[in-house]
Amino acid sequence: TNTKLTQVNGQRKYGGPPEVWEGPTPGPRCEVFISQIPRDTYEDILIPLFSSIGPLWEFRLMMNFSGQNRGFAYAKYGSAAIAVEAIRQLHGHMVEPGYRISVRRSTEKRHLCIGGLPASTRQEGILQVLRMLVEGVERVSLKAGPGIEGVSATVAFSSHHAASMAKKVLVEAFKKQFAMCVSVKWQPTEKPNPDEPRCPQKRAKSLLPSHLGPLHHSSPQPSGPPSFLTLPASIPAGFCRAVGGPTAPQLPHPTCSFPNSSTQGHLVFAASPVMLLSKLCERAGVGQPFYEVQYSHAGPDGFLYFSYKVQICGITAAFKGLVMILPGPNASTMLEEAQKAVAQQVLQKMYNTGLTH
Repeated sequence: TNTKLTQVNGQRKYGGPPEVWEGPTPGPRCEVFISQIPRDTYEDILIPLFSSIGPLWEFRLMMNFSGQNRGFAYAKYGSAAIAVEAIRQLHGHMVEPGYRISVRRSTEKRHLCIGGLPASTRQEGILQVLRMLVEGVERVSLKAGPGIEGVSATVAFSSHHAASMAKKVLVEAFKKQFAMCVSVKWQPTEKPNPDEPRCPQKRAKSLLPSHLGPLHHSSPQPSGPPSFLTLPASIPAGFCRAVGGPTAPQLPHPTCSFPNSSTQGHLVFAASPVMLLSKLCERAGVGQPFYEVQYSHAGPDGFLYFSYKVQICGITAAFKGLVMILPGPNASTMLEEAQKAVAQQVLQKMYNTGLTH
């Protein structure tokens, strides 16, 4: 059929994208999972069949080392609507007499659970460590409590591919860098019903109490010494202390590095963004920030979204926007994480508009 295929790690892949592709890269919920494929059925039958629904961005058939297919595959389309149509038309389709394939929505996992971290692990430190070790790390949420040895981290990645690559290397990376034995597993997810769209609002009620209202307060004063970070070129001091490694010298007060050739245009915070914003306002002679943080919704990617408004006396325009965090153990923890994300976004906006000069 002149179809170009590539053998990659136990799978035979078409496209990703194919040579002729019009449109953007597919987003979430554009992939379907195909199972119960006869062992003697291959791409010459499957690719034309699934292409009849719409153009394929990618098709992956899982293979044994013997060259026989493993009975399942993945097909990715340009939109979620086409994927839904593929499920509707091809689920139960008879590819051979007596053989009907199953077509369901694919669960593109993007979250890993890392267990066995030291009890003194801090979110900012482990986030920097992970970004040094692997690619595609977006956010980290820490958990501790009964049944959890030390601290467990839930890590969100930019894609399923990035999470899969990280899963393969993180255990050895932690052994080599810190002489630590950690566990790395996929975060458990509910299997969605392909005939029913997920309802973010319904899920949100189970994550946050119904009485949870807006968070209104000015920036709190820290109860203890700040947790300092170093530049991404080295290991964060807080995490080094947790595993018995060398530590970086602590600074007398929070500082902020602005874009240069080594930071690639991003702010580098040496303390909590909430504390840094408070100190920045104090030094600028303006009032302390007043936060209004309101829970908005839960997205299909598992993140919780919060809208915010931050008013600083002395600065005319209020800062408004939307931040996202991973679910935490309780409402107060999630509000604290949301406020940190808000403060970091406000600091970035202040720098971009020149208000920090």
